[in-house]
Amino acid sequence: MQTIFAKNGEETVEPVEAQVKGSIPSWLQGTLLRNGPGLFSVGDTEYNHWFDGMSLIHSFTFEKGQVTYRSKFLKSETYKRNIKADRLVVTEFGTMIYPDPCKNIFSRVFTHLCNIIPDFTDNNLINIIRYGQDYYASSEINYINQIDPATLETVGRLNYRNHIALNLATAHPHYDSEGNTYNMGTAIMSFGGPKFVIFKVPADASDPDNKKPALRKCQQICSIPFRSALYPSYYHSFGMTENYIVFVEQPYKLDMVKLATAYFRGISWGKCLRFDKDDITLFHVINRKTGKEVSTRFYGDALVVFHHINAYEEDDHVVFDLISYKDGSMYDMFYIENMRQDTDKFIQYNKSFGSSLCQRFVLPLNVHRETPRGSNLVTLTNTTAQAVMQEDGSVYCKPDDLFEALELPCINYKFNARKYRYFYGSKVEWSPHKIAKFDLVTRKHVEWSEENCFPSEPVFVASPGAVEEDDGVILSSIISPEANISPFMLVLDAKTFKEIARANIPTSVHMDLHGHFIPAV
Repeated sequence: MQTIFAKNGEETVEPVEAQVKGSIPSWLQGTLLRNGPGLFSVGDTEYNHWFDGMSLIHSFTFEKGQVTYRSKFLKSETYKRNIKADRLVVTEFGTMIYPDPCKNIFSRVFTHLCNIIPDFTDNNLINIIRYGQDYYASSEINYINQIDPATLETVGRLNYRNHIALNLATAHPHYDSEGNTYNMGTAIMSFGGPKFVIFKVPADASDPDNKKPALRKCQQICSIPFRSALYPSYYHSFGMTENYIVFVEQPYKLDMVKLATAYFRGISWGKCLRFDKDDITLFHVINRKTGKEVSTRFYGDALVVFHHINAYEEDDHVVFDLISYKDGSMYDMFYIENMRQDTDKFIQYNKSFGSSLCQRFVLPLNVHRETPRGSNLVTLTNTTAQAVMQEDGSVYCKPDDLFEALELPCINYKFNARKYRYFYGSKVEWSPHKIAKFDLVTRKHVEWSEENCFPSEPVFVASPGAVEEDDGVILSSIISPEANISPFMLVLDAKTFKEIARANIPTSVHMDLHGHFIPAV
């Protein structure tokens, strides 16, 4: 597995033209930006976890039926410090860094003192997000790095804390039809106690002429107090409907005391997450226009969620689909010592970890005090999800299981926050060999796969003027451990799920995580 995932990637600084087989639609014009870990060792030091690797940004530009590719490492402060020192000097999610023993005693003492209040890395390796018309490499920390989407050059670093009181923020925002960006973050040290914060950045917030960032105009929509100040819920994404934000406060928690003492305990930040199987999952529904939370207490059984698929409203219900796990062990799969096993051993080893499950939850909005206890409040006929009134007036939610073993979901984003029929993702049967399309009406799916080929997260691009939800293409970059299979950009007809083109790339391409398609102007 390490031969394609955890080896050091390489930059392709100048654009290279891919060799196209088949026919790329003439209307497909724009650039697909991708982000993921790409540099895992510097000098004689190496990271412990795949999610620690330094960010490598990729671009696939589609123009007149041709594809060009380039890639560059994000020139974050973390990257520059590590390269200058010729060793890893910045702590990451799964790797705690200690002073170079060759340094003098004063340098080592200073480093130890700094780690009493650690400053997070700015290695933004998860996604590409847009605020206004500015594009940023992002992860789940207080820093983001602006990039030039045309050249992939790193423009400069921003700190959320300079614009809104946040210590952490997600790398999975939402965009509404007007181009506004919604995101959420965590304010650990704030007036009134620690809280989760939902915020909005207006579409017209950018000021490139005066080099003012869009974040300067961010607006707080609401805040949600932690259930426990010492054990706040971890979250990776959230849901959004036309009128509501859906936040899942799960029992996968960050141990704050452990985090504060991690450096001295000799453990990584990743080891400060814990799953409480005996706790419940709370579902918060917040009106995104008023900032007021729906008063009904919705809850479900313990689960772990990283990615939401979509959410919408139907007949006074909030419907939201997500990908759940039975515990938090998924992260353990990606420790590099595990990934160094050969493919068969890696697959066998990871069968001990829980598989993902796409689930639908349905929350009724019109809950009345006189509602009979024990009754199911879900009146939609197209789902088996339940919301059962409890004696104390709270509502216990049971999900409708949709589809097993899928991750990195995507939809036709024009249907985000709207009732929809299809979602796409990587079919994960202990390693991502397939791309799948799932039909929520028929509950059937179709797949694309090719031997010894590993697809990235699929991305949907709609045809111009499309009316049907699946009228468009699916894009996915494919890599292989086989030397005779060059990396390629796969183009599928989203309706039939048949390959219509592939663009073979004459240079190395590294496995990535998430990305953003920017249509040509």
